[in-house]
Amino acid sequence: MSVKLKATPWTGQNFRNQMEIVKDKLSASGLKHHVQILQSGFKRSFNDFRGLVLPVGQLSTETAVAGSETGARVEISERAWLLACGTIFAFAFVTRFYALALKPMHHDEGVNGFFLTNLLRNHTYHYDPNNYHGPTLYYFALPLASLLGLSDFSVRLSTALFGLATIWLVLSLRRNIGSYAALMAAALVAVSPGSMFYARYFIHETLFVFFTLAIVVAVLRFYETGSTVYLILAAVSTALLFATKETAFVSIITLLLAWLIAWRWSKSPPDLGRFARTIFGFPVSTKPRHVREKRRAKRDRRETPVPPSFLARLGGRDRVILLAGYALALFIVVNVIFYSSFFTNWPGVGDAVSAMKVWAKTGTSEFHGKPFDTYLSWLLQEETPIFLLAIVGAFIALNRRTNRFALFVAAWAFGILVAYSLIPYKTPWLVLSFVVPMAIVAGYAVESLIDVSWRSWKAPLPALVIAGLALTFAGYQSLVLNFREYDNDRYPYVYTHSNRELLAMVHDIERIGTRVGTTQLGVNVASPEYWPLPWYFRDNPKVGYTNTLASAYDPKETQIVVARASTNPGEDQVGQLRQLLGTAYQQVGTYRLRPGVDLAVFARSDLVSGSAGGSPAGN
Repeated sequence: MSVKLKATPWTGQNFRNQMEIVKDKLSASGLKHHVQILQSGFKRSFNDFRGLVLPVGQLSTETAVAGSETGARVEISERAWLLACGTIFAFAFVTRFYALALKPMHHDEGVNGFFLTNLLRNHTYHYDPNNYHGPTLYYFALPLASLLGLSDFSVRLSTALFGLATIWLVLSLRRNIGSYAALMAAALVAVSPGSMFYARYFIHETLFVFFTLAIVVAVLRFYETGSTVYLILAAVSTALLFATKETAFVSIITLLLAWLIAWRWSKSPPDLGRFARTIFGFPVSTKPRHVREKRRAKRDRRETPVPPSFLARLGGRDRVILLAGYALALFIVVNVIFYSSFFTNWPGVGDAVSAMKVWAKTGTSEFHGKPFDTYLSWLLQEETPIFLLAIVGAFIALNRRTNRFALFVAAWAFGILVAYSLIPYKTPWLVLSFVVPMAIVAGYAVESLIDVSWRSWKAPLPALVIAGLALTFAGYQSLVLNFREYDNDRYPYVYTHSNRELLAMVHDIERIGTRVGTTQLGVNVASPEYWPLPWYFRDNPKVGYTNTLASAYDPKETQIVVARASTNPGEDQVGQLRQLLGTAYQQVGTYRLRPGVDLAVFARSDLVSGSAGGSPAGN
């Protein structure tokens, strides 16, 4: 049988009319069912084609919402999207890279800089699980340090780049949480006091958070596309996470539990009211609630075509097992490469395994031990807009249950908060691990409020006002913290940080050396508290660290002596040092190293004469 169709212009409406003619003529021959399948396939292909060639803003709302589980809003135009992204990146770029050497190096930064210096100059690095984190920080900083030289700016440049890349990852979640949500989340990360402060810090935390989010994005894309490229990225990101910090297992377990909670809640959330009535002894009806809604949902599931399972899309069980084996092998190989220092220190691989035991002991000790609600207090003090909007976003996600990814991120954000709160060991840079997912949930809250009007304020004005106030408040806090109060320990993120007087002390010692025509003065650091001085004196081999006073000092060999100054007689070295040095040395000044630690600098008397150097503090 042949069927002739009229030659009419091909449009969506003409296509449907032609298919109806075909169905009418073929129904008697039993081919109508096959034509229906063909029409359905063409319709899906047509919609998929439109989604590929048209900007997101030009897709119809029905197509965009039906095309994903999230129901993400797409009203924003591509031009506005790119402009907003550019603005966010510009702000983040300036605030991450401007004046990176403004604040003195922290104690931990000095230690990390010491390892990087050995790696660059001596080509050696040996992982030590007892005191330090993983090796990724040093190897990722190595290219920039090799190119630009060792300096506060060059070593912090690597972490600043990872901070910028984290914002890019947040923006890549556009299709999963919506355009407004992705923009708001990225903007909140950009202005977050903690995200900005620690992106300008040469420590592991910014890398750790980036790799955690990279795992989430890669797994999400692998689930959506089935492409092995994303599986490789997920495996590598997981390996790098474990090669960055020993606490990686806390994040991985939290991510798995968050996925389980999101999957279970989106399918059939628990009846919290029924549970509460049971707990408090009130009568509970045995008749299920919302019977009509449950029957309707069951009917809809029967009528909705079932898409191929994820297992089937990947090629079946055998191929999935093969891919999992490859991913595990890649995970092991990457960790072996880094912990063996690129095959130069094989004991480091075994030390990486024993690090879990060391960290478990440290995490449960009183070292940096703080109460359970410490992180909550820090969040309310430094990240109020993100924290409050995250609560709103989590509530909306739990209530609507339409966006499984939003449920997952909410469970991730507050789950990691609870996990770290349960561990006695607490430091403020760990806040970054839940600030970023909280920012994503906060962005989802703003996205959900776009259609809300309030009195005379028409949508989306209320949501935009909330977003503007949150960004302004957080941005002001960030600028004050990072560029004015960066060494003020009244701020939680300024945790045992070096005081700006440390830079003045280093400058005064260097000025004395310049006066006598040398950059390598003989310096004896008698104070047991001295980090990050080895970083600042890395180019002077004549600097020694003895942790205690010597019985005598030769003025020809030792031109500078640095001692601990304290009101506590058991810690103070200045009184004894004055008697020991006599008139051969003169005190240049007393400088604040960090809260509770002051250093007194003594120089040979002939080098100080006529000098304007020295801090007046403590003289």
